[in-house]
Amino acid sequence: MLRIHLDDGARIRTWTTGTAVRERFPVVMLHGGPGVPDYLAPVAGLIDDLCLVHRYDQRGTGGSAWEGEHTIARHVQDLVLLLDAWGHDRVVLLGHSFGTHLAACFLLAHPERVAGLVQVAGPFLEPWREAYQAAQRARRTDVQQARLDELEAIGSRTDAEETEYLTLSWFTDHADRTRAWEWAQASARTTRPVNYPMNAQLNAAAKADPLEAHVDELRACLPPGTVIIGGEGDSRPADALRRLGTRLGREVVIVPGAGHFPWLEAPDEFGAALRTAVARQIPRAT
Repeated sequence: MLRIHLDDGARIRTWTTGTAVRERFPVVMLHGGPGVPDYLAPVAGLIDDLCLVHRYDQRGTGGSAWEGEHTIARHVQDLVLLLDAWGHDRVVLLGHSFGTHLAACFLLAHPERVAGLVQVAGPFLEPWREAYQAAQRARRTDVQQARLDELEAIGSRTDAEETEYLTLSWFTDHADRTRAWEWAQASARTTRPVNYPMNAQLNAAAKADPLEAHVDELRACLPPGTVIIGGEGDSRPADALRRLGTRLGREVVIVPGAGHFPWLEAPDEFGAALRTAVARQIPRAT
């Protein structure tokens, strides 16, 4: 673990695993949320025998303590500074969930620094929110939904209430209903604290300037090996990923039986798809 100082005094907690391979660009992972710490160590473990892998807590989360207004532009600039600190001119970006939106925004701003792109469980093109919200509601009982609403209305939740609130919020992301609660509860206990102002600010920014308005621009600068991977059982509709793949002219791999965190529910299938996606990114010139 290494903390990297940025230009405004923020100290970003980072991790580097794997070994630099002369023929392959490093992979930088962008976690989702927004507003939670990095949780992609298991995903890094699936590919760090292939290349160097960097992960980091985005500012305001986990070990990257910071207070202030969050903007997409500032988070894009953070990644520029991290690449400089790591000594990389170009990298492969791997985003998950909201991290796919951040990866796309970084690509639009700095295409010269992106050698490859692997997007996992996102980004989703509208219309998708109505189907997503319906799927989430269908996976909760009336009692669970009422309790979630009750907890959401509490201004200052206790630790136990926050764990219950996050579990109720997140268990619907999993396709495997027998283990969904277990996985969500584990995340609720470890992927904390949630930076709610950051979540609200960055989600609002994403809605104010949606990727739908930049699809043609994004397609023009996409690296040739770009792959989108999703879970068939994600509460977010897989068809939204397929539509995006069609518009971008890039491959979409949908993993059967997997939800929003496909490495949990279909580790072998997801691992194979991820390793293939990383291996197909353009090689570094030697």
